[in-house]
Amino acid sequence: MMASLDKAGDRVATVQVNAELRQAQLDLLSAQCATDRLRLRHSVEEVARHAQRDLLQKAWSSASALFDYYNSVVKRAQDRSVTEAAPIATFDEAKVRDASARVGRYLHEQREYFSAIGQPLEKNYRDAMTPFFSSALLRHARVVVLERQRIPNPPFYAEAKAMGFENLPELTHMASVTFEDVLVFQDKLTSRRLFHALVHVVQVEVLGLESYADRFVRGFLRSRSHASVPLELHAVILETAFAEQAQPFSVEERVRLWTNQGRY
Repeated sequence: MMASLDKAGDRVATVQVNAELRQAQLDLLSAQCATDRLRLRHSVEEVARHAQRDLLQKAWSSASALFDYYNSVVKRAQDRSVTEAAPIATFDEAKVRDASARVGRYLHEQREYFSAIGQPLEKNYRDAMTPFFSSALLRHARVVVLERQRIPNPPFYAEAKAMGFENLPELTHMASVTFEDVLVFQDKLTSRRLFHALVHVVQVEVLGLESYADRFVRGFLRSRSHASVPLELHAVILETAFAEQAQPFSVEERVRLWTNQGRY
């Protein structure tokens, strides 16, 4: 009886902890967006020279406290996982390069397939996106809204799983998938979903398709989670800033900043 109560309590705690952690993550994403704006507009030297000392001290103190807390949690989780977690798979460089090439080819092939039925952005969406994206990008982007079909997983998924690539993103369940400059929506098209998809268009333009695919694969292998891949995480960060009605900003500048800082 006591064991059953303990298990029930664990389930409740798990739900509560993850709900609160999810909200904390969203709040931290907002803070990260604000810091990225500061970093984009001002050099470290400028901030150090002109910042009010009390404001700088408070920002540093808050960031340090958050780092210390989450660092202690991660260390404790790592200690517990030593006996619980399965060994992390390792992949040789040739397999990683091959996987990256396959992803790049797949994205381009799907782009060619869907571009034939893609439609230009409607004026209301184009106007809403204009403060954040270049007019050329918005002019060339094409949109496809699927109604009675879903995008199947790529044909190489079965082989990838056999090679040890696990937790691959299920394309069928995604609200949208970006194929270079063609945006395919499997759920209702909204401004927020459109913004997210357009961020990936910018990433492809800035990085180039081959580099984009390579960074996605390597990011996935490091994190073992689609949501934690830096390319995807950055799209979520910028999408959150857009949804919170932040002041207009250049998505291309933000993407170039992360690229130059090696954060992808």
